[in-house]
Amino acid sequence: MENNTILSVKNISMNFPAKRGFYKAVRNISFDIKKGETFGLVGESGCGKTTTGRCIINLYKVSDGQIYFNNELTNSKNTKLKINPKIQMIFQDPASCLNPRMTVREIISEGLIIQGYKDKNLIQKKVDQALIKVGLLPEYAGRYPHEFSGGQKQRIGIARAIIMEPELIIADEPVSALDVSIKAQIINLLNDLRKELNIAVLCIAHDLSVTKYFSDRIAVMHSGKIVETAPSDELFKNPLHPYTKSLLSAIPLPDPDEEAKREQIIYKEEKDYKNANFKEVSPEHFLLTEEETQGEI
Repeated sequence: MENNTILSVKNISMNFPAKRGFYKAVRNISFDIKKGETFGLVGESGCGKTTTGRCIINLYKVSDGQIYFNNELTNSKNTKLKINPKIQMIFQDPASCLNPRMTVREIISEGLIIQGYKDKNLIQKKVDQALIKVGLLPEYAGRYPHEFSGGQKQRIGIARAIIMEPELIIADEPVSALDVSIKAQIINLLNDLRKELNIAVLCIAHDLSVTKYFSDRIAVMHSGKIVETAPSDELFKNPLHPYTKSLLSAIPLPDPDEEAKREQIIYKEEKDYKNANFKEVSPEHFLLTEEETQGEI
């Protein structure tokens, strides 16, 4: 593992009990995230993106493989799961992830209290600082979630994450429930906070245009497997896997004349990739190929 790697996911699989055997939600995937980097994980609904994020934050114990955070083994089938405050999550729906019976102050400070903070003045100071960082007024701390718009609620969710001074934030579809104009504001806020606080971000999304703007590298996930990973610009300029090409072809064009002529590529999976490996086809550009057992990205 490189010195600047904060998260290393090594060949993890996640299976859930089903009526007949198990449902394989994540199938033997690997990737690394560097300190201060934004790593995008994209794919259609149900491909295993959120499950991967929940494994990283230790809500699920992996069925196989290992997850390392700061060179420490944090999740495997033989480890005892423990929530790490240095990994925080921003959720998809800002309305449902905030307790309506708690004030903004209580919501944002809850993590600090769980970690043993007792000085009320210090807690209040940290809450005020977190609110200012996300573009809200400290006076809002005494209000309840229903008094805020969707974008403001998401800012509260971000404040709840950054108050813990995390080193990694998992942003699970952080703007999909927001209006278009608000999406840009929240993405810019996350980008500014990432640079200011030197936080690594795992951005889980299905909106490729948002992911391209926000991410340094992108991994494309399909049916529980990562099929391609590359730097953001490289992936959009030179997609190699048929599924990646299909995803990119679905992005609408702003020119109505060009959009009318655009042909969408329909992906039909022909391989199960039971014996597959990532091959580096160009610097930092990896492609899933039918070879040996999958290794690291």
